[in-house]
Order: sequence, then C-alpha cells, then structure tokens
Amino acid sequence: MPAALVVSGLAKSFTMHLRGGVELPVISRAAFSLHSGTCSVLGGPSGAGKSSILKMLYGNYAASGGKILVRHRGREVDLVTAEPRAILEIRRETIGYVSQFLRVVPRVSALDIVAEPLVERGADRREAIERAGELLSRLNLPERLWALPPTTFSGGEQQRVNIARGFITDHPVLLLDEPTASLDAANRAVVVEMIAQKKRDGTALLGIFHDVEIRNAVADVIVDVTSFAPSAKAA
Repeated sequence: MPAALVVSGLAKSFTMHLRGGVELPVISRAAFSLHSGTCSVLGGPSGAGKSSILKMLYGNYAASGGKILVRHRGREVDLVTAEPRAILEIRRETIGYVSQFLRVVPRVSALDIVAEPLVERGADRREAIERAGELLSRLNLPERLWALPPTTFSGGEQQRVNIARGFITDHPVLLLDEPTASLDAANRAVVVEMIAQKKRDGTALLGIFHDVEIRNAVADVIVDVTSFAPSAKAA
C-alpha cells in the first residue's frame, strides 16, 4: 500500500528581520513517510524543529525547499507548491490537525465547535451534534459545559474540546501537536485509546508527545528530528 504522506528533502529557514534579514536554518533535508494504520512520533529535544515540521505538513508554515506529497482525492499533491485554495481543501478532506491550543470564535458552544468539522464536510447537523456529544462524554467533559463557549474553560477542558474536534472526522492523515499536555492521567489514557482506534480505522498519524509514557504507548515509528538539523548535515 502506498504511503499516505511522503516527506523528502524538506527544509525550513526563518528570516530574522530585526537582525538585518539573517537567515536561520532550522530543518534541512527532512525525509520520512506516514503509512495508514500507524502512528509516527517526532522525537528530539525542544527547539529541534518538531513543531515546524508539523506546521509545514499542515500548511501553516511555508517550506523553504523539498516536497510534502500527500494522497488527496486519489492523486499525489505537493503541499510545498500547492495553491492556498488546494491546501484548504486538503485540510477539509485529507489532513486533520489537533493543536496545543484551542482557537475558536467567542460565544460558540463547545458542542458546536466539535461538530463543525463534520458539518463543513456535508454531514447532517443532528448527526454531527450527536457524534460531538459522544466524544465529549468519552473525554469526561461534563454535559453541563457542552452548551457553553470554551473560552471560559480551564486549560484541560479546552484541550478536551480541541481533541474531540480533531478526532470527530475520518481524515486519512491526522497531525497531533502535544494533545495530552494539559490532561490528567485518566484523560491521557482515553486519548491513547482514541489514537489506537484511529490506527485500527486506517488513519496515518504523526504526533509530538513530550510525555515518554504516552509516546511509548502510541508510537509505531520514532522520527529522529535531530538528524534533520542543518549542523547534522554539515558534519
């Protein structure tokens, strides 16, 4: 079976405008593949470029070079050169993302925030709301909070809304940026099982997990980001 996503020669540099336009290389010649039914984990110390890689794969950061080939609607698309409209389409249908922080429109209820990705993909609103409630219940968010906007929630409560929103769809590829960082032990265990279910369903996952226990529980492959450091290539 072909890979769901292939990264080759991927590079990223940041331009330091306050320092006279100095170029700061962060990633050089990154290469790895994501396969259906597996969870790959980006490993390496803080500052190694893990989040930069995840954001390039989602199109939040423009790559400085290389390719990110994703299977979308039966064909390969290079996210590095794709038009913005194509990237939005890929986000809607092919690549999902769970960020560290919940960013939503104020005054929208937690239930509607979680259901929104399904509604955007054409699902019946009633069914989407029902599915959202199932996920929030599984993540132990009290039902009394579902109708409230999560801007007033604690960090852990907001993250559970965030996770439910990211897991509600059946995107073939799912990116996870520290999804368990703000959670207690019970809810971390729930997320581990949710990741296992995604793998059984054939999703290709890529995540960042600083919690070693969680990383060991979910990882099929560790991608060593330190091998993509510019200094490592120069050595």
